Amino acid sequence: MDINPAVLLIILANVAVSFKGFKDRGFFEQYKFQVGPIVKGEKIRLLASGFLHVDQSHLFFNMLTLYFFADPVINGLGIPKFLAVYFGSLLAGNLFALSFHKKEPYYSAVGASGAVMGVLYAAIMLNPGMNLYMFFIPIPIPAYIFAVGYLLYSIFGMKKQWGNIGHSAHIGGAIGGYILSIVFYPSILVNNKLIVILLAIPIVLMFIFKDKLENN
Repeated sequence: MDINPAVLLIILANVAVSFKGFKDRGFFEQYKFQVGPIVKGEKIRLLASGFLHVDQSHLFFNMLTLYFFADPVINGLGIPKFLAVYFGSLLAGNLFALSFHKKEPYYSAVGASGAVMGVLYAAIMLNPGMNLYMFFIPIPIPAYIFAVGYLLYSIFGMKKQWGNIGHSAHIGGAIGGYILSIVFYPSILVNNKLIVILLAIPIVLMFIFKDKLENN
């Protein structure tokens, strides 16, 4: 398995911190994303929570997704900008979650999903012809269709609070990856104009209906 050293270091960091959290509940509680403590000044949680996971399957899925989508971003932007997309999307995801759940001091979440969603969005914007293969679907799916569909699912999931999932962090991470891709590779606005427009649709809809989404 060929893996870029930067991606390997991120995966190892996630594994190390997550397994520490699995074994040490106090450590997990101290660094998880939780609105109340963050508002009171514990800003380290905005970063640290992105390296904690609920369980091994949660960790595995996030790291597997990162592995598949990291290379297209690295090839298109280089390692420093890939790292900026990863960590920028992680923070964007948690800041968006903080904004959306600001009236819920006990709301908490963990995981690299925001960062991974940002990398996924960036990969698709840089490689609009990318296809995905799902275990339960025998034909390839255009990656942009998956991205738009998953973000729409996250928007409704955020409103309905479906499952024990940080939907708001997914949305914030996608927004981070979308914006940073344009900042780092502005010619994408010309070269991949259609994809840029398509991936913007769920983001624009989310902001248009943000007030209604917050009325739980």
